[in-house]
Amino acid sequence: MLTVFRLLSRLPLRLLHALGAAMGWAVFALSPTYRRRFREFAAQAGYPFADVRPAVGHIGRMVGELPRLWLGAMPAVEWDGADSMDRAYAQGRGVLLLTPHLGCFEIAAQAIAARQMAAHGPFTVLYRPARQAWLRELLSHARERAHMRAVPTNMDGVRQLIKALRRGEAIGLLPDQ
Repeated sequence: MLTVFRLLSRLPLRLLHALGAAMGWAVFALSPTYRRRFREFAAQAGYPFADVRPAVGHIGRMVGELPRLWLGAMPAVEWDGADSMDRAYAQGRGVLLLTPHLGCFEIAAQAIAARQMAAHGPFTVLYRPARQAWLRELLSHARERAHMRAVPTNMDGVRQLIKALRRGEAIGLLPDQ
């Protein structure tokens, strides 16, 4: 599966989005459980299906771009507020970064590691290994990049996060952790 993802990571983003959108609609059409939950969650949020219908394809697009985010070349990233990190490092403090999960985390973590970590130590993030062996291997390659260190979502991992902060390094947390 790693080989397939590496090949997919080389495709143009437009093509990955098109394939992902088709995959999103295929899953919606073929999975009664997913379809039912999608509609229930939309209703709980107060939206009729007609208003959230485009989200079916967008969820697929997000999944479709993961090979590129996980294994492809780092995309260009611009952000505001990087000077806040510089000030924290200048004071010898660690930096805590909070980010949404899929997509945003992959881009933000890679960009931060590329920009800051060569000078300030690795970027340490909590990481829950996948249950499936093939996915565990894939995510290991995706998350263990230059200047990034993934630690387990257990007490040992939490201790490593605290130690990284005390050393003045950056750590990353996701909302589900």
